[in-house]
Amino acid sequence: MALNKWKSALRPFLGIRVIKTAAATLLAILTATALELDNPAAAGILAIIGVETTRWRGFRIVASKFGAALIGLMVASALFYLFGFYIWVLSIYVIVAFPILVRVGLKEGTITGAMVVFQLFMKQELSWTSLGSVVLLLVIGLGWATVLNVLYMPKETDKLIERRRETEDSLAAIFGHLAAFLRDPDTVWSGEEVLRAEDAIVKGLETARRARENRWIPADEPWELYFTMRREQMDSVKLMIASVAMVSRKAPQADMIAQLFDRLREDVKSDYYEGATEAMLDELERTFRRMPLPVTRDEFETRAALWQLCRELRRYLTIAKRSKKRKTSSDLAVI
Repeated sequence: MALNKWKSALRPFLGIRVIKTAAATLLAILTATALELDNPAAAGILAIIGVETTRWRGFRIVASKFGAALIGLMVASALFYLFGFYIWVLSIYVIVAFPILVRVGLKEGTITGAMVVFQLFMKQELSWTSLGSVVLLLVIGLGWATVLNVLYMPKETDKLIERRRETEDSLAAIFGHLAAFLRDPDTVWSGEEVLRAEDAIVKGLETARRARENRWIPADEPWELYFTMRREQMDSVKLMIASVAMVSRKAPQADMIAQLFDRLREDVKSDYYEGATEAMLDELERTFRRMPLPVTRDEFETRAALWQLCRELRRYLTIAKRSKKRKTSSDLAVI
């Protein structure tokens, strides 16, 4: 019990990336020390800046840093050869090398390039031996960072399931509040569930993208498709809220739409598109068309807001219809 409490307390401060960074730093310094390289701590610093959050991002960033460092060494070697090892030459290096690295798409490696150039400057020697030593530090630091990037990446499944639960619970609560407001326009609602749903969707998309980049063979991530669908639906939900807010009086049509929202509270948590809510909406719109035209301005504005609400409900359902699986007879045993 005490161990679990310690784990919970340390988790916000001691994540897997911190542990991997510490391991990569230690291994890089020990390797550089064993090879008797000058300033082995530089290998540790290179390892620190090479550890990333996903496998494929790690590959891309390390390749960018390594390429930038080699280009930086070539530029710096030419400058040191022409002008010598003076401090002002480092400023010339920044002026010349940084725009080159940005132009060739290696912007993320500018700091790494500067680090190895400064290492070369500290040696005050331009030779194959000094260049080889600096490159070896680079290989050791970024190499161990790559090994740790590849060796272990945390599974994101539990986080994704939690984000989905938060999203669906918030949407269900939103639909419940909208149904209550349609039945009683005096109902008060803070709207906090909208903020919670949007936050869960944003975090879910970020987590899903990390999960995709951690695969050995990146492919379409089902979770990413799911949260993209929910993000599109949230745009429609916010327009529904705006339409409902314009309903200032009790209307019989409002009760009918409220029943749709009651159904959506359950449908939002289903993996399948059953079509029952769409059928209810079809019948509701046919009922609207058979009703007599509004007589008063207030009734007209209320009817117009409710009709716009139906339009947004249709768009919401269309997104679900496009993204969710269809229920068939073979699926009944699964549900």
